[in-house]
Amino acid sequence: MDQRSAEPDPGTGSCPVTLYGEFTAIGSRKVRCAVNLTEKELIVQRLPSAPVGRNKVVLSLKDCVGCRAYREDDGGEPAAYLSAYFYPLKRRWLSSGVSRQRVEHRFRLTALQDPGANLEEAEKWARAVRERSGRHQYLRDGLTVWELDHPGRMMLLVNPQSGKGQALSLYNNHIQPMLNEAGVPHTLVITERQNHARDLVREADLSQWNAVVIMSGDGLLYEVINGLLERADWEEAIQTPLGFLPGGSGNALAASIHHYSGASQVFGEELLISCGFLLCKGLLSRMDLVSVQLSSGPRLFSFLSLAWGFVADVDIESEKYRHVGAARFTVGTLVRLASLRIYKGKLAYLPASKDCNPEGGLRNNMTKHCNNQAPSLSPASQLHRQTRDSPCQNTLHNSCHSNNSLKVRRAESTPPRSATKGHPGPPASRLLPLDQPLPSDWVVVQEEDFVLMLAMYQSHLAEDLMAAPNATLDDGVIHLTYVTAGISRSALLRLFLAMEKGTHLTSNCQHLVHTEVQALRLEPNSPKGIITVDGEVVEYGPMQAEVHRGLARLITG
Repeated sequence: MDQRSAEPDPGTGSCPVTLYGEFTAIGSRKVRCAVNLTEKELIVQRLPSAPVGRNKVVLSLKDCVGCRAYREDDGGEPAAYLSAYFYPLKRRWLSSGVSRQRVEHRFRLTALQDPGANLEEAEKWARAVRERSGRHQYLRDGLTVWELDHPGRMMLLVNPQSGKGQALSLYNNHIQPMLNEAGVPHTLVITERQNHARDLVREADLSQWNAVVIMSGDGLLYEVINGLLERADWEEAIQTPLGFLPGGSGNALAASIHHYSGASQVFGEELLISCGFLLCKGLLSRMDLVSVQLSSGPRLFSFLSLAWGFVADVDIESEKYRHVGAARFTVGTLVRLASLRIYKGKLAYLPASKDCNPEGGLRNNMTKHCNNQAPSLSPASQLHRQTRDSPCQNTLHNSCHSNNSLKVRRAESTPPRSATKGHPGPPASRLLPLDQPLPSDWVVVQEEDFVLMLAMYQSHLAEDLMAAPNATLDDGVIHLTYVTAGISRSALLRLFLAMEKGTHLTSNCQHLVHTEVQALRLEPNSPKGIITVDGEVVEYGPMQAEVHRGLARLITG
C-alpha cells in the first residue's frame, strides 16, 4: 500500500504539521485508509471516501495513551504494523452519560519490499503519535500539573482482599493491558497483611521507582503515606509521585481524581478505566496532607478525611456488609438512621486565612518538572511562587460559621511551642499541645451535642458521595462540616441523598454548618465512640489536626 510522510521544509528544516500515509486497516486487507496525523488529532478516512464523511474517524490525541510499531510472522511478507490506543469519552450503550471506552486502530504497512524499511516507517509514525499526544499538558480550573518523566519503573501495590476481593482480577483485565499499551513498565506487589505496604515503603530504596501506585481501597494509600513520612529522609520520600486506582468499596480518592478531571460521574469499572487512563497520562498535581495529633502515640498523616459520630460509625459498622461492595455504606446508613445517636464533645477550629483561601489565586502554582528543574518563569509565575510560599498569617472569619460559634480577636504574642516538636514529618505550626488552652484566634463551637463531624480535604467521601464539592487537591484548607443535635432522621437522610450530587451545602438545614479551616481540635465527652482517619479507626479521645499544603504529589492525568 502507498504511504507518504511529511518531508522537511527546505527553508526551515522542520517538518510540516501534518503526517500523511495510506495504509491497510487490520481485519481486511482490501480496506485502504488515508491516515492524517496533526498536532491534535489522528484522522482515519477509508478509501474510497464515498459517501463523504461517513467513513471518517477523528481521534483526539488527548485521549491517546500509547502507540507502538512491530512486526509479526506474516508468511514471509515484509509487512510492519502500527497500533494506536485511545480511551475517548463515548456514550454508554444502555444508559445516559459518557465514559471512557477503549478504541484501538491497527494498520499494516507494506509499501516497501524491505521489512526493515517498513518497520522504520511504522516506528516513525509511532514516535510521532506518542510525542504529539504527550504535548497536551494543560491546566484545569487553575490547578497546575507537571508531566511525569517517562520511561521509568512504577511500583504497583495491589490489595487482593479489598472491596469484594476482585482487585487482582481487575488489575489483570484492565490495568495491566492499559499500562502495556502506554509503555509504562511496572512491578506488581501483592500485599499480604495489614501494614505490609507501610513497612515496605518505609524501608524501600525509592530511587528504583519513579512512582508508587496503589490499587485498593483508600486504606492502603493511608499506609503508604504514613510509611513515607516515618522515614528519616521523609522530606525527599514524600515527593515520590503517588498514584491511585480504585479497588475497594469506598474509592473516595479515585472519585475525587475523576471529578477534578472535569468528567461526569462514573462508578465501578468505568471509574477504574478513567483513573487508569489518567495514570497513563502521567501528569502530577500537588496534594494537601493533614497531620493528626492524638492524645498519645506519634502523629498520623491523612489525605482524605477525619470523621466522628454518624459518618465514622457507618464506615466501621458497615464492614460486615463488605461483600456487597459500595452498597455497604447505603445499608450502614439506613441501619444507623434507625437508631440515631447524639455525640457529646467540644469542637474548635482555626478559620482559613485570606492567604489560604482557594479564591485568592493560590492554585496557580509554579509549573515544575519531576526532575526538580524548573522551566523559565514569567513574572506572573514568579509572583505566584512567592505568594504560595508566604506564610498564612491574617485570619478571615468565614461567613458560613454558625451563629453560635465564638471567635476571640487575635492577640499579639510570641510563637507558641509546637505540639509535635521532634516528631517525624513537617512541623505543626498552628497547634499547641492538647493539654494547653487554645490560642485566642480560634473559633470555639458553642454547641456540644452533635450528630456528626466530618473534615474533608478531597471532594468525595465515596464514589457516590461528594461531601466537599468545593475542595481541590491543594487548596490549603480543611473543609469542615458538622451537624448538631435536633435534626430529624428524614432531614439527615435528605442531606445524604443531596450529598450524592454535592448539593447538600445549599440546603436550608439549620443544623448543618460548613466552613473552611486551617486546623481543628475535637474533644469527645462520650465515654466511648469511633474516630476515623481516612476510614481507619484511631485512638478515641482528644485529637487535633492541621493542613500542610501541597506536601505530597499525586498522579492526576
